[in-house]
Amino acid sequence: MLKLGGEMFGGGGVGVDPDVVQTVSRQIAAVVRTGVQVAVVIGGGNFFRGAELQQRGMDRSRADYMGMLGTVMNCLALQDFLEREHGIETRVQTAITMGQIAESYIPRRAMRHLDKGRVVIFGGGAGMPYFSTDTTAAQRALEIGCEVVLMAKAVDGVYTADPKIDPNAQMYDNITHREVLERGLNVADATAFSLCMDNNMPIMVFNLLTEGNIARAVRGEKIGTLVSTPGGRPSF
Repeated sequence: MLKLGGEMFGGGGVGVDPDVVQTVSRQIAAVVRTGVQVAVVIGGGNFFRGAELQQRGMDRSRADYMGMLGTVMNCLALQDFLEREHGIETRVQTAITMGQIAESYIPRRAMRHLDKGRVVIFGGGAGMPYFSTDTTAAQRALEIGCEVVLMAKAVDGVYTADPKIDPNAQMYDNITHREVLERGLNVADATAFSLCMDNNMPIMVFNLLTEGNIARAVRGEKIGTLVSTPGGRPSF
């Protein structure tokens, strides 16, 4: 399961940056051609963030639903690049029904698509307000039987502090889910880490913007930070 942040899709701005989507699609296509089954969850932060809109007075539920619709636009952009430029079959499944452009989220159907070598892209978040797309990635990964959640970020891994603010921040090579939660390391939503901890699902946090990193993460190379629970499922 590959989790992509919406902010990166916008290249730091509002909307979709074709150059970024092209880079991501190229990396995904290279992995798929090796026979690895790939599912993707994409955020919508390049369009809307429910929590931020709430601070400006908007109803949180309505703002979150707007963010969910933003994720679908990102899904369609990735689908277009994968199919048009790389000939990779894809299916978009959404948690909010929109039959003209995507299938509804059906776990067994998603698993069947993966068995056929298609990339399944999940949009619409969890379909409910107050849940992040990080948590959606963890839930979808567990439900369709993924081996690992690859959490692609704009940083190299999990740090002791925000490396953009603290120049002395140190990156972890390995850390447990519980340590991430106890130390308040905000690399992703706490609910996602808690869900993965309870179900022994490893998370690999790495830098998406380094060319080839998705393939390196899939191969289990020593990049980024591996978040796992001792005694859990074997490393991928």
